Amino acid sequence: MTRVLVVEDDAAIGRLIRRSLTEAGHAVILAGDGATGLALALSELPDVVLLDLGLPDIGGLDVLIEVTRRHDVPVIILSGRSGETDRVIGLDLGADDYVTKPFSQRE
Repeated sequence: MTRVLVVEDDAAIGRLIRRSLTEAGHAVILAGDGATGLALALSELPDVVLLDLGLPDIGGLDVLIEVTRRHDVPVIILSGRSGETDRVIGLDLGADDYVTKPFSQRE
């Protein structure tokens, strides 16, 4: 069973992602802010991290940098920021993929 850490400050989106992943057979850990997400990424050692960039406390890019510096885990950015510059920066800083919101459940 794949353990997925979802770092998403929008509770409704977090619940939707958790439900979709749980139905697909994954174990989901949900964090609503960057500090909690970072702590869980380092303590729970998930198999993959789904990371929003627009977090209320620590910016998603800062979380990305710390997580990838301290733990070898794939990180997929989920963000409403759809510009090319945002995608390139996220990928250059260590994200494995960048998915823009809104996205479909199948995506």
